[in-house]
Order: sequence, then structure tokens, then C-alpha cells
Amino acid sequence: MVILTAKVSKGKLAAIVLLILFVVVLLAVLLKNADEPTPVTDGEQTVSASEVRTNEDRVAYLAQFGWEVSAEPVQTQEVRIPTDPSDVFERYNDLQIAQGFDLHDYAGKTVRRYVYEIENYPGGDGQYYATLLICKGAVIGGDVCAAEKGGVMHGFAMPEAAKTAA
Repeated sequence: MVILTAKVSKGKLAAIVLLILFVVVLLAVLLKNADEPTPVTDGEQTVSASEVRTNEDRVAYLAQFGWEVSAEPVQTQEVRIPTDPSDVFERYNDLQIAQGFDLHDYAGKTVRRYVYEIENYPGGDGQYYATLLICKGAVIGGDVCAAEKGGVMHGFAMPEAAKTAA
């Protein structure tokens, strides 16, 4: 059997502990920033998902995705994110995760829901709405959907068919 020993001074040990602590904090900060949705830009203005405090901010946030919406929301209400999610909630959250959000992070919290009528849905003959879920001035989720029963629902991104036609 071979036994190795090392003599380390208290100063070196403290330096090693501080270096490890620094690396852990740096990784935590980098991983937290990686979870935040990336702001979208339209070439002129960028509205970060974490800085949506006014009606103008909400309209500008949706405009980054190509949406022209009503000047004011057609509906505003407080909603509570469930702590015991149903299958319907889980399917909706899958949509949120696909666009960089996760409503599980807000379980049990009350958030504001803003609904805007979309005025430029590509090829759409019915009414379409954009919904934003806001918590403390930050977008935490949302969707674009048709008003008709059984209509489409998708994330904020403009449908691919509209992008290729433009």
C-alpha cells in the first residue's frame, strides 16, 4: 500500500478555497443568464423580456416578432400559476419552454395577463390574439392564438409561412 501526504500551508489552503468559491459563483451567474430568454431585435429597438413595464413596452415587445397589435389590451387580468399543474397546464408550459420560458418557476404566484388583438396575422381570416404573462415587469410566458374554437396556438414567433412569403 502506498500513502501520499502533502503539506499545505493555511494561506495556500485559503487561496484554493477562495478560487473554488469564485469558480462556483461565476458558473452560477453564467447559468442563470443562460436561462433568460434572449431579447429579440427588429434592427432599431430591442425590448428585453425582463424590461416590459408599460403598455408601450408590451406592444414593442410583440412588434419585435413582427406583430402589429391593438394599441391597448383587449383584456387584462390577474391569473395564478398553479402549484399542482394539470395535463393542460403541462402542454401549455411545453410551449413556453420551447420559447425560453418556464412557468414552473412561478408556481403559486399571481401574474398579470395582457391580451392584444393581432391586426396582421398572415393569411388569417378570423380574430387572433397575443397573450403576454408578466411578473414584476418581466415577460414570463405567452402565446399567439386564434379566437375560433380549435384554432391555432403557438409561441410569439411569426409562422414560418409568413417569413418565407415576405
